[in-house]
Amino acid sequence: MAVLSISRRTVARSVRALGVASASAALALGVAGNALACNINEFSAEAKCDGTQGVITVTDVDKAGVEATVSVYLVENNADVRKVGEQTVKGSKAGTTITFEEDWAPNAEYRVHVEAQPYIKGEDIKPNLTTPATACGKDEESPTPTPTPSESASTPAEETGTPTPSASESESTAPAGSTPSSAPSAAGESNLAETGANSNTGMIAGIAIALVAIGGGAVFFGLRRRGASSSR
Repeated sequence: MAVLSISRRTVARSVRALGVASASAALALGVAGNALACNINEFSAEAKCDGTQGVITVTDVDKAGVEATVSVYLVENNADVRKVGEQTVKGSKAGTTITFEEDWAPNAEYRVHVEAQPYIKGEDIKPNLTTPATACGKDEESPTPTPTPSESASTPAEETGTPTPSASESESTAPAGSTPSSAPSAAGESNLAETGANSNTGMIAGIAIALVAIGGGAVFFGLRRRGASSSR
């Protein structure tokens, strides 16, 4: 009886130990399974520009690689107004990104919905995606330059093509064919010197000739008087 009783106790203890070990293993497997399970926090969305085209990207960093279905909706006044598109994605440790082409407007709102059975039974990425305040391609347009006052002032001279002479040039350069102010007096003096109209040479010559004639006459009459006296 004692041997039988000991055997029963040993079996009971063994069964209890096996049950505890099984429960511990199941709990460990459950924790590991939950750690590897796909969840909504592993998804993120962003509005970007691909050149001048707007796009919405969704990235999945699920290490388990569970296939998920992603849908994107345009939202206005807390209601879906248009479905942008739907794609499937398998996450990875480095992250897997899918792209939706969408020419989004500034400050627009989009809802990103994810399903990954049996882990994600239809959840939205929170909060909703809001696009940037500047549309794609707007920052590449250069503004029209405003002309400065100096450029505006110089425009008429460039249009006529005639350079404006400076004050120094107009003072130092005489017009073609013009004679300096001193030229008329010099020319007049030269002409008067050549013709004798502006000198006393003619008058002096006339006086000299008159004096010579008077002197010759006096000598002539003197000689005649002297000859007449001698004859008497």
